[in-house]
Amino acid sequence: MKKILFPALVLALAFTADAQEIPERKADHPPMMQHRMHKARHDRMMIMKQLNLTDAQKEQFKTQKEEFRKKMEELQKNDGITVKEWRTRRENLRTDHRAKMESIYTPEQKAQLEKMKKDRQLKQQDMMKKRAERMKTHLGLTNEQSAKLEKSRKEMGEKMKVIRENKSLSDIQKREEMRELTKQQHENLKSILTEEQLKKMKEKEGRRPGPCFGPGMKHKGPGMHQGGPPPAKQRTL
Repeated sequence: MKKILFPALVLALAFTADAQEIPERKADHPPMMQHRMHKARHDRMMIMKQLNLTDAQKEQFKTQKEEFRKKMEELQKNDGITVKEWRTRRENLRTDHRAKMESIYTPEQKAQLEKMKKDRQLKQQDMMKKRAERMKTHLGLTNEQSAKLEKSRKEMGEKMKVIRENKSLSDIQKREEMRELTKQQHENLKSILTEEQLKKMKEKEGRRPGPCFGPGMKHKGPGMHQGGPPPAKQRTL
């Protein structure tokens, strides 16, 4: 099977996100997360519409969604296993689910997904350039500071790409490494920006539904967002 890069495909798995919102796990999400989830749902709907799925494919997605939902609910109710085993089983279920969802697409649809991914990347790069210009004006950055921030952004983007495409890592491990990279990025900012600039940036972030700086800071897509295991008192650590 032709390799399909994960970020593009997960956005197209239209029914996966709802399947992972098991009733026992639903909770109020902060505004930033709600904004990202809403945008991700909208993006998935647009992508699925452009793929022109057949009625048979839609039915296959529906069947697979239901099968996955039931398996996740069964796992959710299994309180006789450790947290580690619970996470391993969940990861295996998601991997199997993604593989089955991928198999539903035709080669033409997979090629279309790849093209859409590349178009999306170009659009994001353009948005990042415009955002960098706005940041330079808002924070009063020097040319040297702008160059350092751009270098830092590219390096982080490359590292994130390596993590996303590393098939030896589970989704959980990828999230953990992404979080660590984000921490490193924030620490790096402290060595580039002045205290006043950092304060301005923090104030700006507080008024936005999403972060105002940083590469790859976007919704992870279905299969990447999932609550943690049930309360620890129900499991053996």
